[in-house]
Amino acid sequence: MKKILPLFSYILHPIFISMYATLFYLFCKGDAFTNQEKYFVLFQILIITILVPTLFYLLLKSTGHVTSVMVHETSQRKIPLILQCFLYILLVKRSIIIGRYPELHFFFLAALFSTILALVCSLFKIKASLHMVAISGFAMFVIGLNIHLQMQNPYWPALLIFLTGVVASSRLEMQAHTPKEIILGLLIGVAPQLLFLFLWL
Repeated sequence: MKKILPLFSYILHPIFISMYATLFYLFCKGDAFTNQEKYFVLFQILIITILVPTLFYLLLKSTGHVTSVMVHETSQRKIPLILQCFLYILLVKRSIIIGRYPELHFFFLAALFSTILALVCSLFKIKASLHMVAISGFAMFVIGLNIHLQMQNPYWPALLIFLTGVVASSRLEMQAHTPKEIILGLLIGVAPQLLFLFLWL
């Protein structure tokens, strides 16, 4: 089990969570969009939340500003988090607009606020688990969407809550975070999603 746990830190890396959340959203509201529109949305998410950050990471690594894809050092988090803020703003302003994708729009808006909170923490040299920020925010989104669409499916929320626990265990097993940093990441991820939940439930 100790050998398997670290894999979840990579499979459920924060860079992939936006894509997972979008896939889940499009799956749940499948009849509302054409296949062409789904592919177009997924392509935008792929470019903005995965390819651009990956290229930016490679640039930062080549210049010595970051040393690991996990960005362990608090001082190395500032630039990637600032970039992430701008990318989320681009998404909610230009791509995932409230008129067409209201639930997903508020997910990304809450993710933006979570990123800002994580950035503020890093400015004060406080380290929060970005993995927990991402996975717990995704879990809240799945719970909210399950209620909003009246899916009456307890398995998806249960799975995401379970995966949140697995990611927490993975980060602790890898000695990447202390329990306090895990809890702080959880709070930063859940709180904005919970607040915005009341706007679209």
